Amino acid sequence: MKLRKGDNVIVMAGKDKGKKGKIIRVLVEKNKVVVEGANMTKKHQRPKKSGEKGQIISIAMPIHASNVMIVDPKSGKGSRIGKKKVGDKMIRIARKSNQEI
Repeated sequence: MKLRKGDNVIVMAGKDKGKKGKIIRVLVEKNKVVVEGANMTKKHQRPKKSGEKGQIISIAMPIHASNVMIVDPKSGKGSRIGKKKVGDKMIRIARKSNQEI
C-alpha cells in the first residue's frame, strides 16, 4: 500500500466526497485507511464507573484505500503516488506535480 499514516488525503467517493483530512491509521490487511473527520459514525459507550452516565461518541470508521487520493502539495488537488530514486533512497512523489510528498 502506498498510503501511510500522517498523509494528507482527499476523499474521492462516498458520503464524505471532497473532504480532506489526515490518515490516522492504515489497515494493510483489509486495504483500508482511517481518515480524521471522514466516515464518522456514532458509538454508544457504557459507563465505566457506577454513578457515571453513558455517552454517545463519534468515531471515524475505515474507508477503502481506493476511495482516497493523496493531496498534491502544489495544487491541493488529488494526485496519484509515484516513486523516484534520489541518490540511494526511494522517495514518494505526487504524479501531478512531480513534487516530494
